[in-house]
Amino acid sequence: MRALQTAATGMMAQELNVQVISNNIANVRTTGYKRQTVHFQDLLYENFRRAGSATSDQNTMVPAGTFIGSGVKTTSTGRIMSQGNLSSTEKQYDVAIRGEGLFKIRMPDGRTTYSRDGSFDLDAQGQLVTRDGYTVEPGITVPNNATSVSINAQGTVEVQLPGQTAPQTLGQLQLTRFVNKVGLESIGDNLFVETAASGPAIDGVGGGEGFGSLQQNYLEEGNVQAVTELTTLIAAQRAYEMNSKVITAADQMMSATTSMFRG
Repeated sequence: MRALQTAATGMMAQELNVQVISNNIANVRTTGYKRQTVHFQDLLYENFRRAGSATSDQNTMVPAGTFIGSGVKTTSTGRIMSQGNLSSTEKQYDVAIRGEGLFKIRMPDGRTTYSRDGSFDLDAQGQLVTRDGYTVEPGITVPNNATSVSINAQGTVEVQLPGQTAPQTLGQLQLTRFVNKVGLESIGDNLFVETAASGPAIDGVGGGEGFGSLQQNYLEEGNVQAVTELTTLIAAQRAYEMNSKVITAADQMMSATTSMFRG
């Protein structure tokens, strides 16, 4: 019976939906996390009677056809790249982006990745790195005798050194944006990589045209709304249950038909 296969596609789709929701909820406290959402499309239809087909030689036609679909499929699990709330951390190397842009991160193998997670620190050489030790572009090294570090809205890093009245500029943090940021590929560790769908990287700095500004001593929270996710989870669960009811009903109908033949 066709209904069994159709309902099965619905159950598989909702199972994937629940997996995505569970990942969003698991990352509700992940810095810079961008929630995912599932998009669905209906599958192919079988036409038993096409709309507009002729019913006589006098040009009469069928006003509405007979089409039976074969279920649903998942087309994408896109990310919602909206701004998350900024929370104060009081750590001088924590930096949040308010607006567009991603930090540019250089990996140990030379690859370039991108992130909204601005929880930075210093390595043993005084270089600004991520919590995993990856270099934050353009590669800024803070002297070990610096008494204070400031990062302004444009990303300019300045330090105050002993015996000097004026601060010393060390460099400027780079930001990157993409024409289609939803097309970035997530590789874990709060990192994204460029893809053909995202388009090429557009480099800039904080405050530049099309780029956001930076805020020191703050981090961007994930944009997951717990209430929204729980509501979506309940809807997915109910949809799964309804599809399972269809399978049960189809099985009962087939059982009744089989019983007739046995009788």
